[in-house]
Amino acid sequence: MTGPVVDALVAGLAAAGVVILLFGALKLLAVPLSLLFEVRAAHERARGDWTLLDATPSVTVVVPGYNEGLVIDSCVASIAQSRYPGLEIILVDDGSTDDTAARMARLAERHERVRFIGQENAGKGAALNRGAASATGEVLLFVDADGIFGPDTVEHILAGFTDAGVGAVCGDDRPVNLNRVQTQLLTVISHIGTGLVRRALTVLWCMPIVSGNIGAFRRDVLEQTGPLDEHTLGEDLELTWRVYRAGYRVNFTPRALVYAESPATIAGLWKQRVRWARGLLQTIRTHRAMLGNPRYGVFGLFLVLNLITMVLIPVLQLVVLTGIPLLLAVDSPLLPHDLLGVIGLLGLVTAAVLAVYAMGLNRAWGDLRYLWTLPLWPIYSVFVGATMLVALIQEARGRPGHWNKLDRTGVVTVREARRLGPGDTRAALTGGRG
Repeated sequence: MTGPVVDALVAGLAAAGVVILLFGALKLLAVPLSLLFEVRAAHERARGDWTLLDATPSVTVVVPGYNEGLVIDSCVASIAQSRYPGLEIILVDDGSTDDTAARMARLAERHERVRFIGQENAGKGAALNRGAASATGEVLLFVDADGIFGPDTVEHILAGFTDAGVGAVCGDDRPVNLNRVQTQLLTVISHIGTGLVRRALTVLWCMPIVSGNIGAFRRDVLEQTGPLDEHTLGEDLELTWRVYRAGYRVNFTPRALVYAESPATIAGLWKQRVRWARGLLQTIRTHRAMLGNPRYGVFGLFLVLNLITMVLIPVLQLVVLTGIPLLLAVDSPLLPHDLLGVIGLLGLVTAAVLAVYAMGLNRAWGDLRYLWTLPLWPIYSVFVGATMLVALIQEARGRPGHWNKLDRTGVVTVREARRLGPGDTRAALTGGRG
């Protein structure tokens, strides 16, 4: 089967494959950069360099919630048992239809550091803005209602503000519900994407997002950027880019840990990834003037690379994978039959090495037992490509977006996150009072 049309199609598919491989190889640069991150952080700690933690600023943790009855008690208990003294916790119910509002109100009654605000359903951005407007802290920490803090999470977040140029700090969020094959795969991927890549991007001062699950902002910076955008699906991403636009940098501190639920079902993962993809596309459209703009330094240039790797490459992967049967059918010399096996094996070995390295950086050696899920990664990559394609279509059609949050399960399998049992929860919230 030959002809100019087929030959052109074969050449196009092969070229797309080469582009994917080249940009995939760029991820290997994250290894030396992440190592530099660790060395630099160790030197700063050894020298005792100043951080915002030394100034002991007041901190307000804002927890928005919609139908979070299964998880809100454990979340607030974990925050309340923080060792940091100047802490305020504001719970905002966004018109829940379950018992979230009642639970939040009871938590506020039991603990003097907890305040409760209720509002009609208006979305996550509106709930965060409502909480931020009532906050008294010099630093605002935005978290999701399923997050479980460690006793020193707040301190580590504040230590991430290393100088006056840092306007926001992102912590490290890890899956807490490792009872499914899907969530086990996601935890392996998160070690690479979060633990490894975020370290590398921070060295270049190109951290593109302050996670909505564990992100802190200086109040004076938020006064310059303005409130969160209540009409985007990626309010955390969009606000992060505004921080850069205001002339500040973003830091990543992997020691500030929070454990939170990952999607446990295919449907839940699909909803989440489509929402994330649409949030990225909306942020790109809003801040398109930043792409490649030298005014924003390395970050402006990085946004072009980010556009290629996060939007173009996933779609190209779908095209190439769809076209592979054609390449095999025409017996293309551009793709010998045994080359697919070589590429697949090389990719799997590389992913395994990166995963082990990332888990070492995160001191999460116990997660090595989930490495067996790596052969599922190609399927996940196709899945992500499909979500981006659907997001592009939905954005082109102007389809309305909604918070569309995950349905919580309340499952906690990570040992570190299970230390706050039902009995400890009340003690943390009441300071030991009866």
